[in-house]
Amino acid sequence: MDANRVLQYMNGYVDIVIEGYYIERFINVCNTKNILLWNIKKENSIVLHASVEVKDFKKLKSICKKTKCKMKIEKKKGFPFFVRKYRKRKVFIGLLLCIIIFIFALSNFIWNIEVQGNTDISKEEILALASEEGLSIGKLKGQVDTKQVINKIRLERDDVAWVGIEIRGTNAIIQIVEADEKPDMVNEDEYCNIVADKDGMITKISAQNGTPLVKEGNIVTKGDIIVAGWMEGKYTGTRYVHAQGEIQAKVWYTSTQRVDLKETQKVETGNQETKYSVKLNNFQINLHKSIPNFQKYDTIETSKKLKLFSDFYLPIELIEYTYKEYEEKTLIHSYEEAKQIGIDKAAEDLKDELQDKEILDRQVNVKSEADYIEVEVIYEVEENIGIEEKIE
Repeated sequence: MDANRVLQYMNGYVDIVIEGYYIERFINVCNTKNILLWNIKKENSIVLHASVEVKDFKKLKSICKKTKCKMKIEKKKGFPFFVRKYRKRKVFIGLLLCIIIFIFALSNFIWNIEVQGNTDISKEEILALASEEGLSIGKLKGQVDTKQVINKIRLERDDVAWVGIEIRGTNAIIQIVEADEKPDMVNEDEYCNIVADKDGMITKISAQNGTPLVKEGNIVTKGDIIVAGWMEGKYTGTRYVHAQGEIQAKVWYTSTQRVDLKETQKVETGNQETKYSVKLNNFQINLHKSIPNFQKYDTIETSKKLKLFSDFYLPIELIEYTYKEYEEKTLIHSYEEAKQIGIDKAAEDLKDELQDKEILDRQVNVKSEADYIEVEVIYEVEENIGIEEKIE
């Protein structure tokens, strides 16, 4: 709910029905006289439903007369009508006013901070930097200098390209754009070699500029010069150049996984208990006294901050504890089962490194022990391993 809706509720408004053959003219006259209509819905060509503030309602009578339309009230809404309905209940009205004043006072503070746009940077690191410049939970909004917070984050973090801070209601939103990690580039007018960025066996080498130092089938290690940044001519002698070329090589990725032949696993029984706590800023109240009735269980904790509107958070946090009972069961794996488990774990372990790479071959080596096996999985891929390195 935005500020305009809150103001409309406090001023009071009515839902009305307009009936007539000149409804479009009625709406145009309202716009001309700056009378705001909202929730406009046409039932048919001669019947219109809308909402209007109480202060503008009386003005509609003359417009209806002018446009030959009929008007009636469907429902009265808002704070004035609420007070009128409960005006004899003084204690209730007094309590309500206290709550409104309390909420108004809370609206001057920040009760929630969001960090958006972060993928590799942790939320906690950004919040720690913001806190050093005064942006923290429970801080008066007027005491927060967003420009100082932005400057702090940009100075401290080279991996942040842009920072923006917006305070909506009691919610502060820190929006960041992470900087792309770019490899060190060598200018075209500078001398450089092409070196290997990892170990491998050369399968293809094509040098457009420079002197190749290896051939297809040669083994290279990380840092070895593959194409030198110099060339020799019969009449020009040795001259330095900016080496250029394409180098493909077979590269091996290895992962070793241990798999126990006898394994204890947790199996959920389906039984669970849920308990709650309420946290008022930094003070926590447990709404439960007893501990779970399970001997073995996992605890899942989730929390949710209470809010009145989309960006009006309160300093109240509801914490839910879910206790899930489990039993321990012993599983005996056969050799083939254990081997497959090891292969699957190795594939998961190397998933990011092998992404978008063509796998040429896979080799699996197994070492058996009394209680476990070790599964070594070696993936052979072909990829470009040449990077430019400036000649100092």
